[in-house]
Amino acid sequence: MAGPRTVNWEKPDSGLTCHLRERFVSAIAQASSRVLVPATAVLPYRPESAARARRLVRGKLVDWELEGLIDDAQLIVSELVGNAVRTGCLTHMTVRIRRVTAGIVRISVRDGSRTMPVLIAAGVDEECHRGLALIHRLTRGQWGVTADEFGKTVHADLRVPAG
Repeated sequence: MAGPRTVNWEKPDSGLTCHLRERFVSAIAQASSRVLVPATAVLPYRPESAARARRLVRGKLVDWELEGLIDDAQLIVSELVGNAVRTGCLTHMTVRIRRVTAGIVRISVRDGSRTMPVLIAAGVDEECHRGLALIHRLTRGQWGVTADEFGKTVHADLRVPAG
């Protein structure tokens, strides 16, 4: 019984081998671009920016073939953008989605306010103060904030399902 055939990619022996090499290189390039290329949007501090942020997140998750994360990711980005809108800043916010690792998708919103978000327990009758608790639950506590000279970035990490 013959073993597997070794293909020398440098000296292809047929048109089929060349075709296979081209398909292989193309598949690697597509896979790499899906994993490595983040998406970023600069948005105004307006409530309608949440819809644009959700479209950005949905589009990138579809590109990465991670449709199972879309609902949670859209809810997270809506909450983060809503919080940024309420800061009262006048310029713009930056929304970003990227793969931190093969198993983690990070959604972040940078705004021009240095006021740090606080996770609080909302009362039963309260109509607000539930956003960060929701993000905390969806991310299993994997969220955070980084201050900088002119504002802050709040991020939330979603785990990519195995398999």
